[in-house]
Amino acid sequence: MHQPQWMNAELESLRDAARRFYETELVPHEPRWCAQQHVDREVWYKAGAAGLLCPGIAEAYGGGGGSFLHEAVIFAEQARAIAGGLGNSLHSGIVAHYIENFASEDQKRRWLPKMATGELVGALAMTEPGTGSDLQSIRTRALRDGDHYVVDGAKTYITNGTSADLICLVAKTDPSQGARGVSILVVETAKVTGLRRGQPLHKIGMHSQDTCELFFDGMRVPCENLLGPEEGQGFRQLMKELARERLITALMSLACMERAIEETLRFTAGRRVFGQPLLEMQNTRFRLAECETQAHLAAAFIDDCARRLLAGTLSPATAAMAKWWVTDACGKVVDECLQLHGGAGYMTEYPIARLYQNVRVHRILAGTNEIMKELIARDMAQRAV
Repeated sequence: MHQPQWMNAELESLRDAARRFYETELVPHEPRWCAQQHVDREVWYKAGAAGLLCPGIAEAYGGGGGSFLHEAVIFAEQARAIAGGLGNSLHSGIVAHYIENFASEDQKRRWLPKMATGELVGALAMTEPGTGSDLQSIRTRALRDGDHYVVDGAKTYITNGTSADLICLVAKTDPSQGARGVSILVVETAKVTGLRRGQPLHKIGMHSQDTCELFFDGMRVPCENLLGPEEGQGFRQLMKELARERLITALMSLACMERAIEETLRFTAGRRVFGQPLLEMQNTRFRLAECETQAHLAAAFIDDCARRLLAGTLSPATAAMAKWWVTDACGKVVDECLQLHGGAGYMTEYPIARLYQNVRVHRILAGTNEIMKELIARDMAQRAV
């Protein structure tokens, strides 16, 4: 397993505590949660009590007072445990930061402490049935009516959707203005009517993670729940936070690569073919050497991106590079490791099969890898002018 250059004693202690929590509180329940397609609500409170929720949020708002590095350790360990049902990377790594960075002081004090304890579960509603990575084309509308917005539309593939208490909803508050007409409303689900949640969606992988559709039929949201001081700031807010989201996706892919290599080393060392361990065969050794090299390259890139994020210098283009390259490498490594397991690799009792199911979505979420390449190309084109 790669040891980041920024790792220190405090972060190692946090990593070990997170690992113990996942092994005790998540992994044993994964089969049951996969069947019901969501985790038990109680585990959110346990994660909060263990200090695993909102670790990068200021202590003044109930968070851990740490940095992105504390989040990185917590999220990577969960990915390595193959226990993705608890949607914490979204809750703590993304939604909580939208609120801390753009909400009013009153909103922060109202919502963040409860997110840190697990009392409020966060979700982000961007994707629509007909609109994925093209956020300017969203059709959900939030039109002002007195001191409320009236929301009509639908969202899909929403992580934490059925359990969310707090939803950052991306909508058009001025449909005539394109990207300048996009705003984010914070929906307190217990306080609104007109919100319908679909049944959990059946996915190829990540079976224990709650994912659903959301429908808004004249849902009324108080105007005071607008994120930011004025309408039309949503697209800018999204662009500012997407680099963090894409780096989180990349670091979780790295953790999955490392787990895949560890599992395959163990399997090939114990599996005998033609009278010798599979690991002694040159093809196996060369394939694993290639996988290990990919993982080391990914780790070096992510370490550099993490330092840039902390310094406030991680560009959208660089984050896009990390997201597409690392998730693509992860898919190749996991596929190769599954192949080295032979028939066993196709059986979900083996961790490599569950990794294979889960990591496929990494090339899609947080913006598809094709969109990542388009963003990089646009940045390059600007330099050519």
